[in-house]
Amino acid sequence: MTDQKKKSVVIEASELQNLIDVLRKKEFQIYGPSIESSAIVYQEINTVGDLPVGWSDSQDSGHYRLTRNKKDTFFDYTVGPHSWKKYLHPPERQLLEVARNGRSFELSKPVMQSTRKAFIGVRACELHAISRQDRILMDGEFADSFYTQARKNLFIVAVNCTRPNSTCFCASMKTGPKANEGFDLALTEISESNRHYFVTEVGSDAGGKLIKDLALRAADSAEIESAQKAVEKAAGKMGRQLDSENIQKLLYKNYNNAYWEEIASRCLTCGNCTLVCPTCFCTNTTDTTDLGGQHAGRRRQWDSCFTVDFSYIHGGSIRASDTSRYRQWLMHKLAYWQDQFGAMGCVGCGRCITWCPVGIDITEEARKICK
Repeated sequence: MTDQKKKSVVIEASELQNLIDVLRKKEFQIYGPSIESSAIVYQEINTVGDLPVGWSDSQDSGHYRLTRNKKDTFFDYTVGPHSWKKYLHPPERQLLEVARNGRSFELSKPVMQSTRKAFIGVRACELHAISRQDRILMDGEFADSFYTQARKNLFIVAVNCTRPNSTCFCASMKTGPKANEGFDLALTEISESNRHYFVTEVGSDAGGKLIKDLALRAADSAEIESAQKAVEKAAGKMGRQLDSENIQKLLYKNYNNAYWEEIASRCLTCGNCTLVCPTCFCTNTTDTTDLGGQHAGRRRQWDSCFTVDFSYIHGGSIRASDTSRYRQWLMHKLAYWQDQFGAMGCVGCGRCITWCPVGIDITEEARKICK
C-alpha cells in the first residue's frame, strides 16, 4: 500500500453514517465533535446528525464564536475547548478506596475498563498531541496502566484540516494540517457545488479491514488531487507561526529577559491554557477520609503549573511569583520538553491563545522574548 491511489478510497457524504454503524457493530463506543454550550466539544455520538453539520468557528486571541456556513459540511471547524486527552487521561480518576472492616481494612482499586473507543474527527495536531502523551504516559519508564489500556482499545478516524483558524500555527510546528501517521483512517472533506465526499486514507491494518467491510471504491486521481490541494491551501493560510527551528536556543538565551515581567503583569494565572492544552499531563493526588473514619480514598486530578501549590514543598513554593510560573509553562512547552522527550510540548493547535481570558498569544510572546 505504498501507492497513494491504492490506499485511498472514497466515502460519499451520504455514506458517512455507514462508518459509524460498522464501528458500533464492532462494539466501539463512538466519540466525536458535537455542539454544546455554544462550542464544539467532544462527546459520545450516535449518528452523523450529532456532528456540527453546517457550522464553522471563528477564533482569535481570547475570542471564540460558532458561525453558520452555507454548506452542509461535517468538519468545517478547527478545534474547540476540549481535547481527546479527556478520554485517555481524564480530569479525575479514583485510584483506590479503603473501608474499615472491624479491626482491619479492605482496600479496593477501580477495575480497568476494556471498553473499545473510536474517535472521529481527530486533527493532525491532535494526533501529535496523543503521540506526545504516549511517550510520557505509556512508553516511559513509569507507564500509566489506565492510559495504556485506553490506547490499546482505540480506533482513530482523523480529519485533515482544510480551513485553519487565525490562532492555528501547526504548519510551522510541522504537526499539520495533514495527518501523516497515528491514525486508522484519515478523511479529507471535499464539498463542491454538485458533490460532497471524503477522500479516505488507510493508515493501519484495522483501518484496512474496516474499509473492506464498507466495500468502498478506490479514489481516482482527480479526487486525490482535490484532497491534496485543499490541504495545501490550508497550510498556506495559517493565522500564526512560530520559529520551531531556533526557539529552544533563543529561549535559553533569554531566560532572564525583563519581558517576562511584562507578560506576567497581564497573566491571571488561571490555568485555562493548561486545561485546554492537548499535551499537558500534570496531576495532583489527594487523600480523603470521612468524618467517621470508616472510608478513605485516593484521587488523581489534573493540576496546573500556574497554581502556587503546584511547586509547593516544605518551606513554601518554588515558583511563588506569576512571572516564574508563566516562564516555567512557556519554557517547558517550547524548550525543556525537547530535552526531556525529544519533541516540543506544543503542537500548534492555538487553544491556549483562544481560551486565554486576556488574549495572551504564545507565538507573539515567544517572538518578543527572543528579540
